[in-house]
Amino acid sequence: MEVRPGSIGAKAALMALLLAAACSCRAQERTDSLRAGRALLVAGGAAMFTTGSLIALNKTWYQGHARSAFHGFNDGDEWLQMDKLGHANSAYQLGRAGHAAFQWAGFDDGLSTWLGGSLGLIYLSGIEYLDGYSSAWGFSGWDMAANAAGTALFIGQERGWHGQRMMLKWSAHLTDYAPMRPDVLGATVPERLLKDYNGTTIWLSINPRAFGWKALPPWLNMAVGAGAEGMVNARSNPGSYRQVYLSPDIAFSRIPVRSKVLRTFFFMLDALKMPAPALEFRGNGGVKGHWLFF
Repeated sequence: MEVRPGSIGAKAALMALLLAAACSCRAQERTDSLRAGRALLVAGGAAMFTTGSLIALNKTWYQGHARSAFHGFNDGDEWLQMDKLGHANSAYQLGRAGHAAFQWAGFDDGLSTWLGGSLGLIYLSGIEYLDGYSSAWGFSGWDMAANAAGTALFIGQERGWHGQRMMLKWSAHLTDYAPMRPDVLGATVPERLLKDYNGTTIWLSINPRAFGWKALPPWLNMAVGAGAEGMVNARSNPGSYRQVYLSPDIAFSRIPVRSKVLRTFFFMLDALKMPAPALEFRGNGGVKGHWLFF
Protein backbone atom coordinates (compact mmCIF):
# COMPACT_ATOMS: atom_id res chain seq x y z
CA MET A 1 0.00 0.00 0.00
CA GLU A 2 1.43 3.37 -1.00
CA VAL A 3 1.42 6.21 1.47
CA ARG A 4 1.73 9.97 1.35
CA PRO A 5 5.37 10.65 2.18
CA GLY A 6 5.99 13.68 4.32
CA SER A 7 2.41 14.91 4.19
CA ILE A 8 1.35 14.60 7.81
CA GLY A 9 4.73 15.06 9.45
CA ALA A 10 5.88 18.20 7.67
CA LYS A 11 2.47 19.87 7.36
CA ALA A 12 1.64 19.38 11.01
CA ALA A 13 5.02 20.82 11.99
CA LEU A 14 4.26 23.87 9.87
CA MET A 15 0.89 24.17 11.60
CA ALA A 16 2.75 24.21 14.93
CA LEU A 17 4.85 27.13 13.74
CA LEU A 18 1.75 29.02 12.64
CA LEU A 19 0.12 28.38 16.01
CA ALA A 20 3.21 29.71 17.75
CA ALA A 21 3.23 32.79 15.54
CA ALA A 22 -0.46 33.40 16.23
CA CYS A 23 0.35 33.72 19.93
CA SER A 24 2.69 36.62 20.62
CA CYS A 25 3.96 34.68 23.60
CA ARG A 26 6.50 32.30 25.01
CA ALA A 27 6.05 29.74 27.73
CA GLN A 28 8.31 31.74 30.04
CA GLU A 29 5.89 34.68 29.73
CA ARG A 30 2.97 32.91 31.32
CA THR A 31 0.62 34.97 33.42
CA ASP A 32 0.04 34.45 37.13
CA SER A 33 -3.69 33.93 36.73
CA LEU A 34 -6.18 32.97 34.07
CA ARG A 35 -6.89 35.66 31.50
CA ALA A 36 -10.49 35.12 30.35
CA GLY A 37 -10.01 36.73 26.93
CA ARG A 38 -6.82 34.89 26.19
CA ALA A 39 -8.23 31.62 27.52
CA LEU A 40 -11.25 31.89 25.24
CA LEU A 41 -9.02 32.72 22.29
CA VAL A 42 -6.67 29.80 22.90
CA ALA A 43 -9.19 27.13 23.88
CA GLY A 44 -11.79 28.19 21.32
CA GLY A 45 -9.21 28.74 18.60
CA ALA A 46 -7.59 25.34 19.17
CA ALA A 47 -10.98 23.59 19.09
CA MET A 48 -12.11 25.44 15.97
CA PHE A 49 -8.81 24.90 14.19
CA THR A 50 -8.73 21.18 14.99
CA THR A 51 -12.35 20.56 14.08
CA GLY A 52 -12.39 22.80 11.01
CA SER A 53 -9.16 21.52 9.52
CA LEU A 54 -10.15 17.87 10.03
CA ILE A 55 -13.48 18.53 8.30
CA ALA A 56 -11.64 20.22 5.44
CA LEU A 57 -9.16 17.35 5.20
CA ASN A 58 -12.02 14.87 5.16
CA LYS A 59 -13.49 16.62 2.13
CA THR A 60 -10.31 17.36 0.19
CA TRP A 61 -7.45 15.11 1.29
CA TYR A 62 -9.39 11.90 0.75
CA GLN A 63 -11.22 13.04 -2.38
CA GLY A 64 -10.88 10.56 -5.21
CA HIS A 65 -10.51 7.54 -2.91
CA ALA A 66 -13.39 5.28 -2.00
CA ARG A 67 -14.53 5.11 1.60
CA SER A 68 -14.54 1.77 3.41
CA ALA A 69 -15.30 0.26 6.78
CA PHE A 70 -12.84 1.28 9.48
CA HIS A 71 -9.69 -0.79 9.10
CA GLY A 72 -6.02 -0.76 9.97
CA PHE A 73 -2.83 -1.52 8.11
CA ASN A 74 0.75 -2.27 9.04
CA ASP A 75 3.15 0.33 7.66
CA GLY A 76 5.90 -0.16 10.20
CA ASP A 77 8.46 -1.16 7.55
CA GLU A 78 7.83 1.73 5.14
CA TRP A 79 10.29 4.52 4.26
CA LEU A 80 12.84 3.05 6.72
CA GLN A 81 10.64 4.52 9.47
CA MET A 82 11.39 8.12 8.48
CA ASP A 83 7.66 8.81 8.29
CA LYS A 84 7.31 7.63 11.91
CA LEU A 85 10.01 10.04 13.03
CA GLY A 86 8.07 12.74 11.18
CA HIS A 87 4.95 11.87 13.15
CA ALA A 88 6.84 12.03 16.45
CA ASN A 89 8.29 15.41 15.52
CA SER A 90 4.89 16.78 14.50
CA ALA A 91 3.28 15.69 17.76
CA TYR A 92 6.16 17.22 19.69
CA GLN A 93 6.04 20.56 17.84
CA LEU A 94 2.28 20.91 18.12
CA GLY A 95 2.48 20.03 21.81
CA ARG A 96 5.23 22.60 22.32
CA ALA A 97 3.13 25.30 20.68
CA GLY A 98 -0.03 24.25 22.52
CA HIS A 99 1.75 24.34 25.86
CA ALA A 100 3.09 27.85 25.21
CA ALA A 101 -0.34 29.09 24.13
CA PHE A 102 -2.08 27.69 27.21
CA GLN A 103 0.51 29.23 29.53
CA TRP A 104 0.15 32.56 27.75
CA ALA A 105 -3.58 32.38 28.50
CA GLY A 106 -2.85 31.85 32.20
CA PHE A 107 -3.83 28.19 32.56
CA ASP A 108 -2.01 26.43 35.40
CA ASP A 109 1.09 24.36 34.77
CA GLY A 110 -0.70 21.03 34.94
CA LEU A 111 -3.41 21.87 32.43
CA SER A 112 -0.96 23.68 30.15
CA THR A 113 1.32 20.66 30.11
CA TRP A 114 -1.23 17.86 29.85
CA LEU A 115 -3.82 19.45 27.59
CA GLY A 116 -1.68 21.92 25.64
CA GLY A 117 1.14 19.40 25.37
CA SER A 118 -1.29 16.79 24.01
CA LEU A 119 -2.55 19.02 21.19
CA GLY A 120 -0.44 17.19 18.61
CA LEU A 121 -1.60 13.77 19.78
CA ILE A 122 -5.24 14.87 19.66
CA TYR A 123 -4.93 16.41 16.21
CA LEU A 124 -2.95 13.58 14.64
CA SER A 125 -5.29 11.00 16.17
CA GLY A 126 -8.09 12.69 14.23
CA ILE A 127 -6.12 12.27 11.02
CA GLU A 128 -5.48 8.61 11.78
CA TYR A 129 -9.20 8.14 12.42
CA LEU A 130 -9.97 9.54 8.96
CA ASP A 131 -7.27 7.34 7.44
CA GLY A 132 -9.04 4.33 8.91
CA TYR A 133 -12.06 4.94 6.65
CA SER A 134 -10.06 5.47 3.44
CA SER A 135 -9.64 2.56 1.04
CA ALA A 136 -6.27 3.97 0.00
CA TRP A 137 -4.80 3.92 3.52
CA GLY A 138 -5.89 2.77 6.95
CA PHE A 139 -5.47 3.33 10.65
CA SER A 140 -1.81 2.86 11.55
CA GLY A 141 -0.89 1.70 15.01
CA TRP A 142 2.72 2.56 14.24
CA ASP A 143 1.75 6.15 13.46
CA MET A 144 -0.15 6.38 16.72
CA ALA A 145 2.82 4.99 18.64
CA ALA A 146 5.05 7.64 17.05
CA ASN A 147 2.52 10.37 17.83
CA ALA A 148 2.40 9.22 21.46
CA ALA A 149 6.21 9.11 21.66
CA GLY A 150 6.55 12.71 20.50
CA THR A 151 3.91 13.83 22.99
CA ALA A 152 5.52 11.84 25.79
CA LEU A 153 8.92 13.40 25.09
CA PHE A 154 7.46 16.87 25.54
CA ILE A 155 5.19 16.19 28.52
CA GLY A 156 7.74 14.01 30.30
CA GLN A 157 10.37 16.75 30.25
CA GLU A 158 7.92 19.43 31.35
CA ARG A 159 6.75 17.34 34.29
CA GLY A 160 10.20 16.10 35.23
CA TRP A 161 12.46 19.07 34.45
CA HIS A 162 9.99 21.96 33.91
CA GLY A 163 11.63 22.62 30.54
CA GLN A 164 12.90 21.03 27.36
CA ARG A 165 16.47 19.86 27.77
CA MET A 166 16.09 17.75 24.61
CA MET A 167 14.18 19.00 21.57
CA LEU A 168 13.05 17.33 18.38
CA LYS A 169 13.94 19.36 15.29
CA TRP A 170 13.52 19.04 11.53
CA SER A 171 15.70 19.82 8.55
CA ALA A 172 15.47 19.03 4.84
CA HIS A 173 17.42 19.42 1.63
CA LEU A 174 16.82 18.62 -2.04
CA THR A 175 17.92 15.24 -3.42
CA ASP A 176 18.11 13.58 -6.83
CA TYR A 177 15.40 11.06 -5.94
CA ALA A 178 12.35 13.31 -6.20
CA PRO A 179 12.66 13.73 -10.03
CA MET A 180 12.50 9.93 -10.32
CA ARG A 181 8.99 9.95 -8.82
CA PRO A 182 7.66 13.50 -8.58
CA ASP A 183 4.06 12.41 -8.00
CA VAL A 184 5.05 10.93 -4.65
CA LEU A 185 8.27 12.71 -3.67
CA GLY A 186 7.30 16.15 -4.94
CA ALA A 187 7.60 18.16 -8.15
CA THR A 188 8.18 21.71 -6.92
CA VAL A 189 10.87 22.79 -4.46
CA PRO A 190 8.44 23.21 -1.51
CA GLU A 191 6.86 19.82 -2.26
CA ARG A 192 10.25 18.11 -2.44
CA LEU A 193 11.33 19.58 0.88
CA LEU A 194 8.10 18.41 2.52
CA LYS A 195 7.62 15.03 0.84
CA ASP A 196 11.03 13.58 -0.04
CA TYR A 197 12.15 11.48 2.92
CA ASN A 198 15.57 11.07 1.31
CA GLY A 199 16.31 14.68 2.21
CA THR A 200 14.59 14.75 5.60
CA THR A 201 16.49 14.58 8.89
CA ILE A 202 14.85 14.42 12.31
CA TRP A 203 17.14 15.58 15.10
CA LEU A 204 17.28 15.14 18.86
CA SER A 205 18.94 18.37 19.94
CA ILE A 206 20.37 18.14 23.48
CA ASN A 207 21.44 21.04 25.69
CA PRO A 208 24.63 19.99 27.55
CA ARG A 209 24.49 22.93 29.96
CA ALA A 210 21.08 21.79 31.20
CA PHE A 211 22.75 18.48 32.17
CA GLY A 212 25.54 20.19 34.11
CA TRP A 213 28.12 21.19 31.48
CA LYS A 214 28.40 24.75 32.83
CA ALA A 215 31.49 25.57 30.76
CA LEU A 216 29.38 25.66 27.58
CA PRO A 217 27.14 28.59 26.61
CA PRO A 218 23.45 28.03 27.41
CA TRP A 219 22.40 28.31 23.76
CA LEU A 220 24.81 25.63 22.42
CA ASN A 221 23.24 22.24 21.73
CA MET A 222 24.59 18.98 20.35
CA ALA A 223 22.27 17.18 17.96
CA VAL A 224 21.94 13.58 16.81
CA GLY A 225 20.07 13.23 13.52
CA ALA A 226 18.37 10.29 11.79
CA GLY A 227 17.89 10.07 8.04
CA ALA A 228 17.69 7.60 5.17
CA GLU A 229 18.50 7.61 1.48
CA GLY A 230 17.90 5.58 -1.67
CA MET A 231 14.08 5.43 -1.40
CA VAL A 232 11.66 5.96 -4.26
CA ASN A 233 9.04 3.56 -2.91
CA ALA A 234 7.61 2.93 0.53
CA ARG A 235 9.13 -0.55 0.44
CA SER A 236 11.54 -2.55 -1.74
CA ASN A 237 14.36 -0.09 -2.29
CA PRO A 238 17.55 -2.07 -3.03
CA GLY A 239 20.58 -0.14 -1.91
CA SER A 240 18.74 2.15 0.49
CA TYR A 241 20.41 2.83 3.81
CA ARG A 242 19.97 4.67 7.09
CA GLN A 243 22.01 7.67 8.20
CA VAL A 244 23.04 8.97 11.62
CA TYR A 245 24.40 12.51 12.00
CA LEU A 246 26.28 14.37 14.71
CA SER A 247 26.23 18.15 14.58
CA PRO A 248 26.24 21.26 16.81
CA ASP A 249 23.00 23.22 17.04
CA ILE A 250 21.59 26.43 18.48
CA ALA A 251 18.90 26.57 21.18
CA PHE A 252 17.49 29.96 20.23
CA SER A 253 14.96 30.04 23.05
CA ARG A 254 17.88 29.95 25.53
CA ILE A 255 19.29 33.22 24.18
CA PRO A 256 18.20 36.01 26.57
CA VAL A 257 16.37 38.80 24.73
CA ARG A 258 13.83 41.39 25.88
CA SER A 259 11.71 41.71 22.74
CA LYS A 260 8.53 39.60 22.80
CA VAL A 261 8.54 39.51 19.00
CA LEU A 262 12.10 38.21 18.96
CA ARG A 263 11.32 35.62 21.64
CA THR A 264 8.41 34.37 19.55
CA PHE A 265 10.64 34.23 16.47
CA PHE A 266 13.26 32.27 18.43
CA PHE A 267 10.53 29.92 19.64
CA MET A 268 9.64 29.21 16.02
CA LEU A 269 13.27 28.78 14.98
CA ASP A 270 13.71 26.10 17.61
CA ALA A 271 11.58 23.77 15.48
CA LEU A 272 14.38 23.76 12.87
CA LYS A 273 17.88 22.35 13.07
CA MET A 274 20.27 25.13 12.10
CA PRO A 275 22.74 24.55 9.23
CA ALA A 276 26.09 23.50 10.70
CA PRO A 277 29.02 21.14 10.10
CA ALA A 278 28.00 17.51 10.52
CA LEU A 279 29.48 14.04 10.58
CA GLU A 280 27.42 11.40 8.77
CA PHE A 281 27.54 7.68 9.55
CA ARG A 282 25.91 5.58 6.84
CA GLY A 283 24.20 2.26 7.35
CA ASN A 284 26.16 0.81 4.43
CA GLY A 285 29.41 1.41 6.31
CA GLY A 286 30.43 4.79 4.95
CA VAL A 287 31.39 7.89 6.91
CA LYS A 288 31.17 11.37 5.41
CA GLY A 289 31.84 14.86 6.69
CA HIS A 290 29.78 17.92 5.72
CA TRP A 291 31.09 21.46 6.09
CA LEU A 292 27.49 22.69 6.19
CA PHE A 293 24.49 20.38 6.44
CA PHE A 294 20.77 21.09 6.67
